[in-house]
This record gives sequence, structure tokens and C-alpha cells, in this order.
Amino acid sequence: MDSRRPPLEVLLVEDNPGDVRLVREAMREAGLELHLRVAQDGEEALRMLFDKSPEAQRLRPNLILLDLNLPKRSGHEVLQDVKQDHDLRTIPVVVVSSAASKEDINRVYNLCANCYIRKPLDLESTLSTLRDLFTFWFERATLPLS
Repeated sequence: MDSRRPPLEVLLVEDNPGDVRLVREAMREAGLELHLRVAQDGEEALRMLFDKSPEAQRLRPNLILLDLNLPKRSGHEVLQDVKQDHDLRTIPVVVVSSAASKEDINRVYNLCANCYIRKPLDLESTLSTLRDLFTFWFERATLPLS
């Protein structure tokens, strides 16, 4: 990665502190220069995303990791608001959730999620999946230019 480039921004929308720690560990293990911001509920995520201040614009995420089961506003609601907004809809949104019903999966894709990943049940699989996710989005995929 070009050392003159600022770290890539990741917004994690997750209310479980254990899952937040796992994401931080996977980022560290991936060896990528990433900056993580965390929103603990759907309302906080939307406030961060729709904030038009210069600082918020500087921290605009390059990738959103979104849980579905959140307090205040659900992940479905956050996803819908993001994908309906002209300025935000190009940000890739990866849903990472323990919800695995056919209805949940179809609904997030109908709301234009870029990917749906079911949270693995064991620690090593979770870390491996998250490392692969970061490698894919930040080393293999071409992200929208801001």
C-alpha cells in the first residue's frame, strides 16, 4: 500500500463488543492500513454517515460492515437509507450477521447489499473470514473513487 495514502476507512455497525474485538484483530492480522470506526446501533451509524461536517467527510468509510440485529434502527433500515442516498450508495456494504433465514438474505440483497456473510461460529473461522473479506475489498476489488 502507498504509505502516502491515508488509511482506508471502515465503519463497523455492531453492538456486540466481542465481535468488535474480533474485527479489530482480523484487521491487524490482515496487515492492511485500515482505520476502524464503530457505531453501536443503527441510529448512531446513520448520524455518522449523514454528517456533512468536514471531519465526517474526511472519515467517510470506504467499506461498511453491517450487522442486522441492532438496537434503535435495524441493519435493514440502515442499509435501505444508505443505498437510497445519492452520496452514500456507492459505498460497499457487507452484511455480517448471525441471521441466516432465506428472508433476511433475500431482503438484504433486494436492498442492494454488496455481500452477505453469515458469522462463523468458531473463533478461527471468524478471523479467517474477516481477513479474507478485508483482503478482497482492499487488495482485489476496485473501490469507488471519492
